[in-house]
Amino acid sequence: MPVHNSDIAEKLNHLADLLEIEGQNAFRVRAYQNAARMIAELPKDLAALLSEGADLDELPGIGPSIAEKVKELVNTGHLNALETLESKLPGHLADLLEVPNLGAKRVKLLHETLGINNLDDLNRAVKAHQLRKLPGFGPKMEEKLALALTKFTGEERRLRLDVAEKTADALTTYLKETPGVNEIVVAGSYRRRKETVGDLDILVTCRPNSPVMEQFIHYDQVQQIVMQGPTRTTVILKNGLQVDVRVVPQKSYGAALLYFTGSKPHNIALRTTATRQGYKINEYGVFQGETQVAGKTEADIYQLLGYPYIEPELRENRGELEAALQDRLPRLITQDCIQGDLHAHTKASDGRNTIEEMAQAALAKGYEYLAITDHTQHTRVANGLDEKRYRKHLADIERVNDRMKGITILKSAEVDILEDGSLDLPDAILKQMDVVICSVHSHFNLSNAKQTDRVLRALDHPCVNIFCHPTGRLLNKREPYDIDLEKIMRRALQNGCYLELNAQPARLDLADTFCRMAKDLGLKLVISTDAHKVSDLDYMRFGIAQARRGWLEASNVINTRPLKEFRKLLKR
Repeated sequence: MPVHNSDIAEKLNHLADLLEIEGQNAFRVRAYQNAARMIAELPKDLAALLSEGADLDELPGIGPSIAEKVKELVNTGHLNALETLESKLPGHLADLLEVPNLGAKRVKLLHETLGINNLDDLNRAVKAHQLRKLPGFGPKMEEKLALALTKFTGEERRLRLDVAEKTADALTTYLKETPGVNEIVVAGSYRRRKETVGDLDILVTCRPNSPVMEQFIHYDQVQQIVMQGPTRTTVILKNGLQVDVRVVPQKSYGAALLYFTGSKPHNIALRTTATRQGYKINEYGVFQGETQVAGKTEADIYQLLGYPYIEPELRENRGELEAALQDRLPRLITQDCIQGDLHAHTKASDGRNTIEEMAQAALAKGYEYLAITDHTQHTRVANGLDEKRYRKHLADIERVNDRMKGITILKSAEVDILEDGSLDLPDAILKQMDVVICSVHSHFNLSNAKQTDRVLRALDHPCVNIFCHPTGRLLNKREPYDIDLEKIMRRALQNGCYLELNAQPARLDLADTFCRMAKDLGLKLVISTDAHKVSDLDYMRFGIAQARRGWLEASNVINTRPLKEFRKLLKR
């Protein structure tokens, strides 16, 4: 089987984790992590580059040793160094890395202090409350791990939306090459743009006798064929994702798309409406008796039942059908509404590009403004800037701004909120900035009262404008910290501050339900990408999808405003 960049990156990241558990040099661990990140983002497969005779040593972050390991993976599908290390480590420590909220450092600590070697050991230790006295754990972390272990052993694996998107794009591109295929669309929670995806439902229309199913089972990422038939085939891919491909007739295409997009509660509510009106609705169409009266398009079905078309992101049975009947459906925000990005990092802290490179990329997207928001000193792991370095950095932003045409670079910082709620830069520096965003990057285990009070104190600071990634979650890795978001939102509204919807697909923080809460309270949000390199600015689409799931319109998001109006909104 061909080895793709995502496979190589996953193996190198896993090797880095195991090296960290073993206690290897931190610089060596970081080298593998950096290489994995770079490889995951490469637009061209390394396998193709190697076949063309490329020298991998010339790629940034790839030294001779890592280049040899990449060649080994591409040529054999195996990595001897990884397999050797897995066999050397006691028990099944590697399995622990799959548990949310556990990283390599915590796994190493659990092994060295409590002798935990596998999931069973961890489960027993959690139930015996042995973890709460360890540094970095405590009762709250024990509770989270207990919940994670329950889910870990009992729930389907869900991939982040961006990971599922790469899988879906590659697979649909491959299937489109099949003779006779007309339309292909990915339905399910993927089409509703949920932040994580459990499986992929792909609908295909094609001419009779098209070999699309045969083409599907020969896809190079198929690991297991669960079932194969002329109208439905199910496989498991190498990344663990289940994929169903269904061939549907054109006359039933809209009905199938509606049915398999879901959600289940939305579909049940529609079926109830149809039954009351004397219709039967299923994946084949809408029927009156034995006669199909609608089903070719989704819009036809909604119209027949008395509804306007309802966008996929809204189909969660959260009041969208009632709103549709009352002509109260939101005019959902679209990406072309965005006038600027308010969260971007550069080489000054932990970014990959210069101020000018980030600004040029934002300009190419048609943005009117971009805030440069490098980390402050408390976030040492991100090379945060102290007061002296920040003074120089702000001067650098001004110099680039003076020579840039067509876009305004806003002076800013992602200022750490310290444990007591104070900010990580003095007022003298903060007052020089066009916009101040602030975030929590430490002490995630505080009680709800302390965490909430900490952020409230920060929002009371007269220089603060935006509270970023407000729950601190990392999807599939770290649960949100305990905080009263409604209280935070009400204080932000009172103070003339805003909350961020962070579009990084690893975060998508705020959750859709909190976006809806903010809208209902009258609090406006910003959608920004937390970009650490030029290509991260593309993450805006994930933020827009999350905003749409939260019923947000352009008027609910302040960076849909032109710069002059946006500046006015920043005045507290």
